[in-house]
Parts: sequence; structure tokens; C-alpha cells
Amino acid sequence: MSSKTKSPIGQRTVIGFDFGKKYIGVAVGQEMTGSATPLGSVKATDGIPHWDNLAKYLTEWQPDFIVVGLPLNMDGSEQQLTLDAKKFGNRLHGRFGIKVEFQDERLTTADAKEQLFARGGFKNLKKDNIDAESARLIIESYFEQQYGE
Repeated sequence: MSSKTKSPIGQRTVIGFDFGKKYIGVAVGQEMTGSATPLGSVKATDGIPHWDNLAKYLTEWQPDFIVVGLPLNMDGSEQQLTLDAKKFGNRLHGRFGIKVEFQDERLTTADAKEQLFARGGFKNLKKDNIDAESARLIIESYFEQQYGE
């Protein structure tokens, strides 16, 4: 599918990012199923991703839009990392011209660790797995918020 053809709502592909200063988790999701698959992570230097590595995911999956997790404090207020994640989302949009949505990601890292541990014990709790699993949960919570269960 060329990047010029947009998929109809309900059939779109989305790439999700779990923003971090050192690693950015990546997952791909399908609106039709409301589910997502962890892909891996991209190294970052102080929140600036290795853009070439990140671009490979976008080229491969040709997403209709991107969802970036927004790390809020538990009371819903913003912190420095929230602002950094927004800046990352704005840079993604500016660089690749793909629409970016933000999704509250409170508790996704804890959920990711819990689910990975349940599926494979401690050996499953590698940083790469956790970041990618967090990105998967960000996409799925975005779908739930948009379309209900």
C-alpha cells in the first residue's frame, strides 16, 4: 500500500511508541482487531531516537497514524517526560508527515512487566521486551478508549 492511500477508519494500521530517554518501544496495531503486536525498540540518546532505525518501522508498516504514550503523573499532571514525549510526537509528525495521537500511558510499564512475567517468567523481563510490550498496551488502550470494548 502506498503512503498516499489512506485506509478507511476501522481498517487502519497504527504504530505505537512507548517514549523513553534511552529506548523507545515500538508496536504495530490493527484497528479492525483492536489488537497490537510488540515489535522491539529503538535506541535513543536523551530522548532523541536513532531516526534511521525508527524510519525502518514506518517504511515497513506504512501506518495510517501513530500513537505516542504520554507519561503523566498518577494525578494526571504533566512532568518533564510528558513534555519530552509531546516533543517526540511533534518531531515524528514534522519529519514523516504522519498524524500523531497521544495516549495516557499511566501504569502500562507495570502492566507490561506483569504480562511478560506471566508468559515467560523473569527471562521475559528484558528491557527490549518491556518497552515493546508497553507500546502494545498503549495502542490497545487507545483502541479501547476510541471504540469501547
